[in-house]
Amino acid sequence: MPLPDDLRQALRFDEHGLIPAIVQQQGSGEVLMFAWMDAAALDRTLATGETHFWSRSRQELWHKGATSGNTQRVVDVRPDCDADVLLVTVDIGAGDVACHTGRRSCFHRTLDDLTEGVPAAADPTPEAST
Repeated sequence: MPLPDDLRQALRFDEHGLIPAIVQQQGSGEVLMFAWMDAAALDRTLATGETHFWSRSRQELWHKGATSGNTQRVVDVRPDCDADVLLVTVDIGAGDVACHTGRRSCFHRTLDDLTEGVPAAADPTPEAST
């Protein structure tokens, strides 16, 4: 079932034909992941009731959980006030995993986690002499 033309026109896809999709767990409101959708991914999502996204790195449509079994059953899809972002409410079901790392959410790290083991940058400003 293709995306109706009026809906396709109402949504604001970017210059690459993509729209950001924030995936949220039904009930708890927990943000599980962020991905991109093109019109075909949104078509497939609405037609199948499971999330589909556009992989920018692989340049292909992908069905979330097709290989891992951690599919996402779509409960609702809502645009934001500008119609340039989608909020996709899902039930991640028995697998309880949304992230490719095997974690429930892709947002499991802190900013400090990103810098662990990375040497601190040298201070570019010389100390003032007293």
